[in-house]
Amino acid sequence: MTADPAQAQIEPAVRVSTLELFFDLVFVFTATQLTALLADNMSGRVVVQVTLMLGLILWMYGGYAWLTNAVAPTNRFRRTLMLIGMGGFLGIALAIPTAFAAAGWVFGLGYFVINAVHSVLFIKAGGPGSARAMARLAPFNLLSASLVLVGGFLPGGWRYAAWVAAFLVMVVSPYLRPIAEFSISPAHFVERHGLVIIVALGESIVAIGVGAAGLPVDLRLVAVAVLGLSLSYLMWWVYFGGGQEEAEHALAAVDPARRARVALAAYGWAHYFLLLGIVVVAAGIKKAIGHATDHLTLGQALALAGGLTVYLLGDVAFRRVLRIGQLRYRAAGAVLALATVPVGLWAAGVQMLALIVLLMAMLYVEDRGLWRRS
Repeated sequence: MTADPAQAQIEPAVRVSTLELFFDLVFVFTATQLTALLADNMSGRVVVQVTLMLGLILWMYGGYAWLTNAVAPTNRFRRTLMLIGMGGFLGIALAIPTAFAAAGWVFGLGYFVINAVHSVLFIKAGGPGSARAMARLAPFNLLSASLVLVGGFLPGGWRYAAWVAAFLVMVVSPYLRPIAEFSISPAHFVERHGLVIIVALGESIVAIGVGAAGLPVDLRLVAVAVLGLSLSYLMWWVYFGGGQEEAEHALAAVDPARRARVALAAYGWAHYFLLLGIVVVAAGIKKAIGHATDHLTLGQALALAGGLTVYLLGDVAFRRVLRIGQLRYRAAGAVLALATVPVGLWAAGVQMLALIVLLMAMLYVEDRGLWRRS
């Protein structure tokens, strides 16, 4: 990574528009649906479904984040196409609960629409460099979208196979075609992805309310709700505690010829695990609300601990790519989170408290380490 602090000063800081925020709210509805699906059935089969669907959905969300980074939605044509894309995401979200059953074709059709709108708008208005790069990737995107669409009509294992194949096409496509020509505005890029993380974390707060629906409001319910809020807050701290400004400067300091590749690793692959962790933790919180002194099932305890582990490992990967922060404390925290599973098998509230104490200790030790080095 070539450090060039002056570069961050001369590049224009393009901020996120309100239409993009509106778009993100529709996208996060898909995360809400994935959380609800997982909370209703924490079997291995559903975990695989949620993991696969999030990968497919996040790839196209990332595509739109890259799109608006290069193409501001400033005229009626662009805003109309963005609205059509939002409609596709809404269709996907509505289909998620039965995407591997009767609504698979809705999921596939919504996905195909999202992909088509993205490619057309990027190639038409993305500027010479970004348009050329997108034209090279468009056939791969069309292939993956076609696999998702066809898979939505296929039965049983054939649907899994088609959608896994679509996901693999997405993973390899940026390495089969050059992406250096994509324009990346660090300020906009970092802000856009940070906002989707904060909105997704807000979904874990919604999970508290959903889990508490219909339950008597007593001291035990309030206590476990506060624990859920505290856990979500500390997850916010892990990602946002001084990291946004560092991330923006680090991304701005990357040689523009390498910036797209670094952005893909940090805000594509690493953010997949961050969002997956949020979805899984939210499902665990939803099941724990109302059962503060009751034991959790193994799957529910794993959701709380394993979701946090995935989240922390995603954060470690994100920071490692950008070379910011100290990673060993967060990596250790990811491993130690799994040690709370037996506690959850005894009492849900105690496991949540243990995870909160773990995160607080991790952040405290990290801050002390940074203070001593400064």
